[in-house]
Amino acid sequence: MTDPQTQTLALTGLTLRVRDLERQLAFYRDLLGLEVLRSEGGRTDLAPAGRRFTLTLVHEPAAPLRPQPTLGLYHFALLLPDRKALAAVFRRLLEARYPNFQGASDHGVSEALYLADPEGNGLELYRDRPREQWPFRGDKLAMVSARLDLDDLRAQSPHSAPLDPETSLGHIHLHVADLDEAERFFRQFGMEVMQGDYPGARFLAADGYHHHVGTNLWARGRTAPAESTGLLEYTLWLSPEVKAKLDSLTLTDPNGARVRVD
Repeated sequence: MTDPQTQTLALTGLTLRVRDLERQLAFYRDLLGLEVLRSEGGRTDLAPAGRRFTLTLVHEPAAPLRPQPTLGLYHFALLLPDRKALAAVFRRLLEARYPNFQGASDHGVSEALYLADPEGNGLELYRDRPREQWPFRGDKLAMVSARLDLDDLRAQSPHSAPLDPETSLGHIHLHVADLDEAERFFRQFGMEVMQGDYPGARFLAADGYHHHVGTNLWARGRTAPAESTGLLEYTLWLSPEVKAKLDSLTLTDPNGARVRVD
């Protein structure tokens, strides 16, 4: 992880519109172990014990379920502090026989588990490898999608556990209509392209991270019905130097989601 003394950007919050609040709480609170911080006025805030990010659920029972894939959230990714913590929550998902497990990948820079919440929002649980082990092609990052040995991962922890208290919001990945437009938007936050040769996708980050934001064209421009479930907002913490260069502290990304600067 980035040295907090030199860090210029972090993702600290994400807001989802949900249709069935109790079902979503059964997943995020009861299965993954996030704690409810407050619940009022149709908004429920959750966080891990370490309070490194906040997940807000906005309850709108009449909202149509967002079809997949459509422009908007592909997944948001929760970063666990080490491989043992990832293995423990993997065991917890297996023991619960969670039905929306979608797969796993070794990306060279990280090991990742993919699933969807009960309303279809994509979620990645991952752990980073040390930076000195990240794969490069010349001076360019070369993330891959290779098979992850799940038996070996599971063997790293003999017991199941919810998300580690120090879990953070590592990155978000978005379906977008135009990669260049999305790149221009995220560059204003001090991000740069870390990998641009992945088919139909582009990965951007600050601080030399592998990516804080992923963008892709895989939804082929399809849009969801208005007021659908899914991503409403996300929050970025920026260093004072980067923050001072912005014209506004509340922006709208290319898909229409609010971006708040903390």
